Amino acid sequence: MLKRSVCPYDCPDTCGIIAEIKNGQVVKVTGDPEHPYTQGFLCAKMAHYEKTVHSPQRLTKPLLRTGKKGEGKFSAISWDDAIDQITDRWKSIIAQYGAEAILPYSYAGTMGIVQRNCGEAFFNRLGASRLARTICSSAKSYGWSAVMGATRTPHPEEVKQSDLIILWGTNAFATNIHFVKLVRTAKKQGAAVWLIDTYENPTSAIADKTVLVRPGSDGALALGIMHILNREGWIDKEFISSHVQGFEKLQKEILPDYPPEKVSRITGVDKTILEDMAAGYAGSKTPFISLGSGLSRYGNGAMTVRTITCLPALVGAWRKPGGGLFANVSSGSAFYSYLVTREDFQANPTRIINMNQLGTALNELTQPPVMSLYVYHSNPAVIAPDQNMIIKGLLRDDLFTIVHERFLTDTARYADMVLPATSSLEQADIFRSYGHYVIQRASAVIPPVGESKSNWEVFQLLAQSLGFQEPYFFQSADDLINQLIANPTPWLEQVDLIRLNNGQPVELPLPEGYKTSFLTSSGKIEIYNPSEKEPLPYYLKPYQDNAPFYLMSTPSIYSLNSSFNERPDLVQKKENAYLFINPSDAQNRKLKNGQLVIAFNSRGEVIFELKITDKVPSGVLVTEGLFWNQSFPNNRSVNALTSQRLTDQAEASTLYDVKVDIRPFEEGENN
Repeated sequence: MLKRSVCPYDCPDTCGIIAEIKNGQVVKVTGDPEHPYTQGFLCAKMAHYEKTVHSPQRLTKPLLRTGKKGEGKFSAISWDDAIDQITDRWKSIIAQYGAEAILPYSYAGTMGIVQRNCGEAFFNRLGASRLARTICSSAKSYGWSAVMGATRTPHPEEVKQSDLIILWGTNAFATNIHFVKLVRTAKKQGAAVWLIDTYENPTSAIADKTVLVRPGSDGALALGIMHILNREGWIDKEFISSHVQGFEKLQKEILPDYPPEKVSRITGVDKTILEDMAAGYAGSKTPFISLGSGLSRYGNGAMTVRTITCLPALVGAWRKPGGGLFANVSSGSAFYSYLVTREDFQANPTRIINMNQLGTALNELTQPPVMSLYVYHSNPAVIAPDQNMIIKGLLRDDLFTIVHERFLTDTARYADMVLPATSSLEQADIFRSYGHYVIQRASAVIPPVGESKSNWEVFQLLAQSLGFQEPYFFQSADDLINQLIANPTPWLEQVDLIRLNNGQPVELPLPEGYKTSFLTSSGKIEIYNPSEKEPLPYYLKPYQDNAPFYLMSTPSIYSLNSSFNERPDLVQKKENAYLFINPSDAQNRKLKNGQLVIAFNSRGEVIFELKITDKVPSGVLVTEGLFWNQSFPNNRSVNALTSQRLTDQAEASTLYDVKVDIRPFEEGENN
């Protein structure tokens, strides 16, 4: 039996999948050939999703801690006992400290609208602290909107009409494989492809030109290109006059400060290359920039994105099919999400804790302190910054931690109670994408594995145990999905709702002329935005730690954040937690290929295997993919080195804005 579903992971592709079912189990997973965007192709991670769904490591019963926190020793209990113990402990905490002493923690382990967001309604009703979920790309979204407002991102298929594609700060092979297919098509038709990044990542294989930029300096590079465009008169004056606000101010007040010589010093990009880039961009008829999220994860992340987003306006790229800039698709506005999140359940607004500062929250917050942590579809002990602070907090004897998970992750090992979670093929949901405009409903295609339950089912049990009487908590997940579809936004009304209800992928339409109908307060591209504290974009420096090497923690083709580390076949393909270093840096430090080294700074130490390669520039170290902490000799992974500092706007993570030193590993240091 073949059944449709959707890939649930935090990826812009949100693939349509076909699951082959035999005797209630998934035996094979393939791509859905009828999906308008992904068209039957799956990445290496999802090609054998059945190995994740039916992994021998799946949790199948609720577990109660029997050993010390972090040891991973548990015994099975019943669901009734688990729910009773949670609610009894919470009632005691609320009586002594108030409900804000309870903190939910979740992010994007599932991207379905219902299963991802339904916990917010529960915790709003409980009166718990709220979580600012900003770890990924909120600074990127802010930077885009500061220039473009609510303007729609171009349809990704437009790239096939481009004659110059700039992949800026993205390893599309790892994070956006279906877009790579579109780029290959454009390249066959004559398009040039440039990659701009901090190292020669695997996507450079399809690039005609790879430009390596010093970490955190991408904004200066954009300003340098704009300086040359303006100096040479390579600008579209007609487009600027009709569709751009504030170019004259940029021209007079900002661009003179970014000549090639200065920009070369900031970015490390040779002046000749800067001149060639500007000439190539100006000479293109339909230049298309695909902007990654990594470059927004610095202290200057929002301003960097804002600055790059101004570039297409100078050459009038927006009015040309195949021209413009692709950031993230904001298709969330197709649904009335408040029907799921239910902000109206809050009796009073509660405090907001930033997910990037969990370590501080667990260790330093008072009035009230965090006395209980409920983690679902996330693994903060691996994915969140300042890992040592987080683990210190998780080790607190008085912290009551519940983790709802499919596997015994590093975070789960510190839990007092672990609840078994369903996979996406065992629960109902509805999906949108941030990489294309296709939406799709999905039903459970197999029964739950063991006693696992979905997020929504657990929140229903907790709500009922706590005596919540709102009808909302007595609905099924399908009821919630039906509400989203039965109360369509004007945008959602334009799709075939019958096909959507039947689980078929449907595409949200884009209005004619949307690329030059700028949804800003002025109706123009706002290079000058008077509502911003800094009305004009400029180069804002990133944070500067006192250490010699920039550290880049970049995506892997074989994992997604900490997901898929339960799969031995994929972990083996990653081989090891490598630290890539330039040959000259290795020689200067007298380091050898394959030896163990310690990367360290004021926040922590991590042991890596060294790999020497000229794909990494001098002064930069790179590690690809997150591993579970259990894979490291000292039980610490790369986020032991990252900081809780936030971006300039939107309170996002600065996971890439980190510097370290390195030294050889000596036996006896893995304590």
